[in-house]
Amino acid sequence: MQLLRLGPVGHERPYVREAGVTYDLAPLTAEIDGAFLAADGIARVREALGRGELPAATVDGLRIGAPVARPTAVICIGQNYAAHAAESGSVPPEHPVIFFKHPNTVVGPDDVVLLPPGAEKVDWEVELAVVIGKTARYLSSPDAAREVIAGYTISNDVSERAHQLDVSGGQWSKGKCSETFNPLGPALVPADEVDPQALRLRSFVSGEPRQDSSTADMIFPVLQIVHELSHYLVLEPGDVINTGTPQGVALSGRFPYLQDGDEMTIEIEGLGHQHQRTERVHLR
Repeated sequence: MQLLRLGPVGHERPYVREAGVTYDLAPLTAEIDGAFLAADGIARVREALGRGELPAATVDGLRIGAPVARPTAVICIGQNYAAHAAESGSVPPEHPVIFFKHPNTVVGPDDVVLLPPGAEKVDWEVELAVVIGKTARYLSSPDAAREVIAGYTISNDVSERAHQLDVSGGQWSKGKCSETFNPLGPALVPADEVDPQALRLRSFVSGEPRQDSSTADMIFPVLQIVHELSHYLVLEPGDVINTGTPQGVALSGRFPYLQDGDEMTIEIEGLGHQHQRTERVHLR
């Protein structure tokens, strides 16, 4: 089952795709957001599908929006693959590295990614994204995290490395928070349909392969991440957690940074794919 939000920017509508058929979720909810997830929304969708209460929909040509509306927070885990830490010049961390992206960085999976004026070190990062479905505070164990995860989707944690590292002041968010810097989607897949530690991740730039790894190589697996985060902050329904990227980014020095007109393809096995074109923003 895949939960989707389709339509023009700011006017997306909720849908569900099951067995190749897309159904309108309007009879059940006006939106796929934190409130919907917290109210057992995924279970209610399954029940409505089973009872045949949702009408089939024709959605050809509709833009794909981010699968969760207005994320309350975008929490990111840095250097969560040992090979990526090494290519970044760092040793693998002993504890999860946490940073944040502004929620308004989130756009649809195929929307244009804007290169900020003067930015010359914009990078791609394929990541498994976790979507929280229930409030989580001080979870007792990693296993308890299973109960608070609504599902999974794909994130491209776009980064401007000069802003992130050279003028950061010791924090990374300057390089992470430009508009359009977090394409998300295409769909939210329920957690019980995904093994988060057995997924192949890949990225391509203008058709050329860049990243190719597995979530099995995470230093901190998903359940541990959610468990540990719950001891530092309260996770709310609708929060998005980017779980880190594998090796193969431009920061490694092996590939050029993104240029105006480049095309990124980001994919994770079982969750779909994204495709973005870059576009330079010019000062007026």
